[in-house]
Amino acid sequence: MRIILHGGAGGIPGEPEPRQAVLDDAADAGASEADPLSAVETAVRVLESDHRFNAGVGGAVQSDGVVRTDAGVMLSDRRAGAASGMEGVEHAVSVARAVLEDTPHVLLTGKPAVEFAADAGVETGVDLFTDETRERWENADAPDGSPSEHLAWLADRFGGSTSDPTAEASDGYLPTNEGTSASSGRSARDARLPGHDTVGAVATDGETFASATSTGGRWFALAGRVGDVPQIGSGFYASPAGGASTTGAGEDIARVTLARRAVGHLERGCDAQTAADLAIEEFGELTGSSAGVILLDDEGFGSAYNSDGMQTSTASK
Repeated sequence: MRIILHGGAGGIPGEPEPRQAVLDDAADAGASEADPLSAVETAVRVLESDHRFNAGVGGAVQSDGVVRTDAGVMLSDRRAGAASGMEGVEHAVSVARAVLEDTPHVLLTGKPAVEFAADAGVETGVDLFTDETRERWENADAPDGSPSEHLAWLADRFGGSTSDPTAEASDGYLPTNEGTSASSGRSARDARLPGHDTVGAVATDGETFASATSTGGRWFALAGRVGDVPQIGSGFYASPAGGASTTGAGEDIARVTLARRAVGHLERGCDAQTAADLAIEEFGELTGSSAGVILLDDEGFGSAYNSDGMQTSTASK
């Protein structure tokens, strides 16, 4: 089994060494599995349980004070499953796998997805807050009102543009620059949550590819927002040529279907590293935003990003 993982593209994390150790442990755990789908699920579950990553425990909080998780998985025969907008579900990747294996659908969302998760044996009702995320939310002074009031609050916090690269990234992870936000006078630490983002994995046993991506979404996003992660071809994709998992500015990733674009380069004969480089170059030119991608093909691994950093790990057994 060969596997590659990412812990999110964005700024330089505040705890790079312990985060890397978790990624390495997750890669080893995934590589020990018997099939690629189990490999990516096992690896991603490790990251979902670690507060240093924006997936599962410690995930981003939406504008109504709720942590909602999303995930998607896909196999190279193009079977896929995804789940989104789930409150109290730590292991969104396991729900996505259950959608793939146990339903005729490709995506479930919201409260019904949570009910399906419970019926599938995935734990629900989990407190996904950490001390850090709870404190950050309590200090956010979010409105208790209509969606339009929430949108006005978001515009004030992010200078009126959620796609502005100087604003908070869609998955909540940007460089921790010193200084204050010109639009609100807030400190950079308050404006950005350093060191964690969407997570993902791609694995193969030499015959089948599997890809998986999981996230807690975007900090302070409008309640109910769903980004790229559970969208086939955006946050994840696999075909007989290989698999991909993406991370970064979620709305822009979805607009250009970054994972499908990256795998398309594999299908046209590029090796994994070349495909990753081309996909991120094109993404930057099209959107002006930041993102990262990991790829796996028959020959090797590929990873690329245009943000300040993206931690990855690989394992082969």
